[in-house]
Amino acid sequence: MEKDKTAAQVLSFIEKSPSCFHVIHNLADMLLTAGYTALREEERWNLTAGGKYFVTRNGSSLIAFRVPEGAAGFHIIASHCDSPTFRIKNRPEMGRGYYTKLNIEKYGGMLCSTWFDRPLSVAGRLLVRENGRIAQKLVDLDRDLLMIPSLAIHMNRKANDGVPINVQTDMLPVLCEGPSQGKMRELAAEAAGVSPGDILGDDLFLVNRQKGTFWGASEEFIASPKLDDLECAFTTFLGFLAAGKSAGADAAAAGCGAAAAASAGGQCMPVYCVFDNEEVGSTTKQGAASTFLSDTLMRANRALGGDEESYHMAVARSFMVSADNAHALHPNAEQKADPVNRPRMNGGIVMKFSANQKYTTDGMSEAVFRTICEENQIPYQVFTNRSDMLGGSTLGNIANTQVSLNTVDIGLAQLAMHSSYESAGAKDPAYLAAFAEAFFRSGVFFG
Repeated sequence: MEKDKTAAQVLSFIEKSPSCFHVIHNLADMLLTAGYTALREEERWNLTAGGKYFVTRNGSSLIAFRVPEGAAGFHIIASHCDSPTFRIKNRPEMGRGYYTKLNIEKYGGMLCSTWFDRPLSVAGRLLVRENGRIAQKLVDLDRDLLMIPSLAIHMNRKANDGVPINVQTDMLPVLCEGPSQGKMRELAAEAAGVSPGDILGDDLFLVNRQKGTFWGASEEFIASPKLDDLECAFTTFLGFLAAGKSAGADAAAAGCGAAAAASAGGQCMPVYCVFDNEEVGSTTKQGAASTFLSDTLMRANRALGGDEESYHMAVARSFMVSADNAHALHPNAEQKADPVNRPRMNGGIVMKFSANQKYTTDGMSEAVFRTICEENQIPYQVFTNRSDMLGGSTLGNIANTQVSLNTVDIGLAQLAMHSSYESAGAKDPAYLAAFAEAFFRSGVFFG
């Protein structure tokens, strides 16, 4: 079986993006190559109709947009670039006797057991002195550097009986033999091409070194670190770029059917968002709960001659897609799934519902999503939690506290969510890329 091209692109992108900072750097590079102009939040924005722009915050979140003639609203797709991992603490070396270990702490809610006994590396950023200023340097040590060893079954006979894992005592990765102080800083400085004495701050995280792969009898599945949520972030990015190549084309010619017919009220500004810190609640300056999206939309509206009233009118006509992966039916735990709504890998895009609004989908946003999928022959399915089990949440309802608009929560079905190595369907990435392209070509749905 020939490997799916879009799925292969996803795996390649993830391999090149070992931290959220690398994700944003790589997306920015592709946007620049595609002719987008980089904006800075601390500078005045001069925008023109037909222009293509992007802006970043903290080096770990990004918003890109295009300016169509007579934009009447915003069409937004938002995902996140962070994944559960371990952050390296300040002064991390813990050297006693035979080994030096690194002091780490959890970032997000991961399956801790999946981090044992596999080669790990370190990636993130350094903040360094450079010509009298503070500069950011990306770091990717890109080598088999660390290991978190399991305790042998002979020394823990109950290891297979659900023994709790203590991160502070059981999961410290081994860096080297013998005591060593400052070694991690030296290695990071060398990777960044700076002197250890020039480092003023850092954000460094553990990285699973196992590369992404296709698997299954017909290579119908993929596995990789960080599928949640880089699979959504990258496939929707592909759709965003593809829609931009024909941004001036008539929506009906793009094959959008009734969705295009809704464009009588005008075109919407395509907006692509990637936020950081979803795995820890989004309440940071660069998270979905921040002002990043509202600031960007208001500034764009104002730079194009709009005012506060026109901004609120545009938001009322707008629509958001919150794209974050969903749980597939587990082959060894089918009883954990809803009796009816049981998504499978390679079954199409998953639309997610929650009565307590952990997911934002309602009847109105469901109708828009179904219309786009059905008129573009894109398969889709539905996820709901068992009624006696609490599920997770995502960034859609959080982003709505800053920019309130009709929103649908979707994702791609996967197994082992929050493992250091996750699995998904090889066909599904192409479905989401196609949906994103069709969505961004659609006209106004409301007003």
